[in-house]
Amino acid sequence: MNKYCFGVDIGGTTVKIGLFTTEGTIVDKWEIKTNKENGGEKILSEISASLADKLTEKSISKGEIEGIGIGVPGPVDAKGTVLNCVNLGWGVFNVAEEVTKLTGITNVKAGNDANVAALGEMWLGGGKGYQDMIMITLGTGVGGGVIHDGKIITGTKGAAGEIGHMVVNYEEEDSCNCGKKGCLEQYASATGIVKVAKRMLAKSEAESTIRNKENLSAKNIFDAAKEGDALAMECVEQLGWYLGTACANIAAVVEPDVFVIGGGVSKAGAILLDVIQRHYEKYAFNPHKDKEFKLAELGNDAGIVGAAKLVIK
Repeated sequence: MNKYCFGVDIGGTTVKIGLFTTEGTIVDKWEIKTNKENGGEKILSEISASLADKLTEKSISKGEIEGIGIGVPGPVDAKGTVLNCVNLGWGVFNVAEEVTKLTGITNVKAGNDANVAALGEMWLGGGKGYQDMIMITLGTGVGGGVIHDGKIITGTKGAAGEIGHMVVNYEEEDSCNCGKKGCLEQYASATGIVKVAKRMLAKSEAESTIRNKENLSAKNIFDAAKEGDALAMECVEQLGWYLGTACANIAAVVEPDVFVIGGGVSKAGAILLDVIQRHYEKYAFNPHKDKEFKLAELGNDAGIVGAAKLVIK
């Protein structure tokens, strides 16, 4: 008998769902709308209904389902309890237990979406072949996930791996969205890179192709740096310094085999990895200097892949 599992990635706008074999092959993937009405009370029931419909469509019995893994955009402890997921309107409750009640499938596990995406990259993506990995996601914010011995490090309250909120600049005067000042997210996110570039442009009179760029973006900055724009390259160097030193500090605590860089900013490619690794090696403790840096490979599928892995032995 074939065995299957579901990987579910709950986002603020859509819920991504994948049906997998237990070997990791995607059989089908689809999306449903995230219904946040009335504090998101129908989200899990609508997901469960969608899973049931897919089983019917594929003529798969519940007995062939190994389990259901779920990634949630908020802190989740090791037992599957969500600890206030404000983006969905959820308070504190056990997601895994609720989905078991709704579906009748007992093997249900939940985790923070960034951590789950890291698990996906370890299983089938940029971290494949490694058991100890740090994932850093550079998007609108900076997310992260810590994998040790093939398992997610959740922390006591499900909030481990918040790499974006490491303080890297004690002289910063502007506040991060979290309320602190000087977080990595303020410099290494897509919005943070642009903010740093605008500060540099204001302090310099040097010619630059990004100076009068309308709707300046991280992509504009990296493209200009690749073309030899000195000021753009200075922005990229500063980004590399923040990320490289942050990774050196992380390695001093958990010593991973590999750092996997994902998110929209990672599309910059080799120039990004090179600048991070160069600064990393400058500040890393000597036994840690040989760590690898790789790009994430799964894109938007990382969440559903990692969610599936939660329930696959």
